[in-house]
Amino acid sequence: MTTVLIVEDDPINLRVFSKILTKRGGLEVKGTEDVEEVMRIAQAGEVDIILMDVSLSRSVYQGEAVDGIKITQFLKADPKTAKLPVILVTAHAMEGDRENFLAQSGADGYISKPVVDHQQFVAQILETVANHRLS
Repeated sequence: MTTVLIVEDDPINLRVFSKILTKRGGLEVKGTEDVEEVMRIAQAGEVDIILMDVSLSRSVYQGEAVDGIKITQFLKADPKTAKLPVILVTAHAMEGDRENFLAQSGADGYISKPVVDHQQFVAQILETVANHRLS
């Protein structure tokens, strides 16, 4: 069973994503915006992929405000979690943002909100997990 960690500060988005992933994708879902918890779950190997909201308004790590880009950088810099796939999720998709966000964060993919094509959303997540299992 594939488990997805959703790091999202909007409870409605969290609910919508959870529903799509469990109903359409048959996936297990965990959700949190607590950065300490994200790091713990990632380091313990409890999830196969992380969906990371870029603009986390309330997240703080080690006394410093952090967004999804920063958290992804931490995960990618840690040998224990560097291989864990991270897909950035953002509503602020301007031309060129995708490349900038991916380059800055080292993330493995990018999804824009709102998610309109549920099938495509699930497919992208499953494909990213499958590619990482092969590598």
